[in-house]
Amino acid sequence: MNKLLVSVLMLAACAGSAFAQQKVDINRGAQIAQTCAACHGADGNATSPMNPKLAAQHADYLYKQLQNFRLKPGAKEPERNNAVMLGFATALSDQDMRDVSAYFEAQKLKPASGKNEKELRALGERIYRGGIAAKQVPACAACHGPAGAGLPANFPRLGGQWAEYTEAQMIAFRQGTRKNSAMMSSIAARMSDLEIKAVSDYIAALR
Repeated sequence: MNKLLVSVLMLAACAGSAFAQQKVDINRGAQIAQTCAACHGADGNATSPMNPKLAAQHADYLYKQLQNFRLKPGAKEPERNNAVMLGFATALSDQDMRDVSAYFEAQKLKPASGKNEKELRALGERIYRGGIAAKQVPACAACHGPAGAGLPANFPRLGGQWAEYTEAQMIAFRQGTRKNSAMMSSIAARMSDLEIKAVSDYIAALR
């Protein structure tokens, strides 16, 4: 396990512990979530593959993403640059972020499904479970778990996520338009379009 991976795992454990100590109001989170419903669904189950499913996602991961969408003092752009989410995140207080994140975590995920293309799925499974040794791409399961359950706060739940959304985020990491994970940027940079598509499709079918 490389030093970067060890460091991120340690940070994830610390972040998860810190979030767990904070008080949250899920009822207040449900009220805030009404403003998210148009894109993500009232219960976090987005109906369009352009928008991520938030239901059952780790609260501390969601909180981190909301923080990343904000423009920090002195920065030219947010760590995660999205004009729509910049507006929403800026309008939320720190407590609002915690409350709405806790609400979405408590919702039941209605998982997406892969396209069931046999050869594509087989390639995706090999990458997810074993990585790509020739390109020094680690197995996705090492951080996101064998069933895609993830690890708060840096490794999101992936299982059942839209394949199209996962693919788009991998490409964004590769192109440098999403900059809030040095590890994922490094990994995606070594993957081809086909490899990204295959592993994204496999992830959608994980349960």
